[in-house]
Amino acid sequence: MKISKYLHSCLVFELDGYKLLFDPGKFTFAEGEVKPEMFADVNSIIITHIHPDHLDAENLKKIADLSGATIYTNTQVGESLQKADIAHTVWHDGVHQVGPFKLKAISVVHELILDNPLPQMTGFLINDKVLHPVDSMEDALLKYKGIELLIMVTMAPFANEVRISGFADKLQPKQILPVHDGYAKEFFIKQRYEAYTKHFDNQGIKFHNIYKVGDSISI
Repeated sequence: MKISKYLHSCLVFELDGYKLLFDPGKFTFAEGEVKPEMFADVNSIIITHIHPDHLDAENLKKIADLSGATIYTNTQVGESLQKADIAHTVWHDGVHQVGPFKLKAISVVHELILDNPLPQMTGFLINDKVLHPVDSMEDALLKYKGIELLIMVTMAPFANEVRISGFADKLQPKQILPVHDGYAKEFFIKQRYEAYTKHFDNQGIKFHNIYKVGDSISI
């Protein structure tokens, strides 16, 4: 399984020639480094919640028109997509099969954020190997302790590094793929990722120091 990063929380999972796109949001396209045309060959798209850094309706529609991909999401996002006349399929919690991907949809609680009601948010367990809790660090996720790979928020208005690393420390994944860094300058990301790398090295956890467009890992 190959996982490629396209700024912030936008990821492409690829397996057996099938491409699954997660959360192409506004931060991904903000500076023009990533364009909808780059996702013209994706097979399916997942939107986890309505926050604009995860959902950009205008560019999502362009990607869907270019690729013919099916969009999967939750009820709240679905209502927003319906208003934008974007075809989609609503998923509820449970196991769903998309191409070679076994996706366990999990209702997760977004971390508290200033003056913003918490959205409905869906996290995923992917092929029993990857935990993608999106913007959640709730204790209920600790039942996945020892997971192969954690998709981990690294910087956010709703959490600091002590909170973030503390959650991962308790979860003890074998590897970490960092996300949620699309609003930071490269020099700052590099500095903070060096700190994360040092912290997790001490625990025998591999922190993948990637942040540039198209950077990828394979597990």
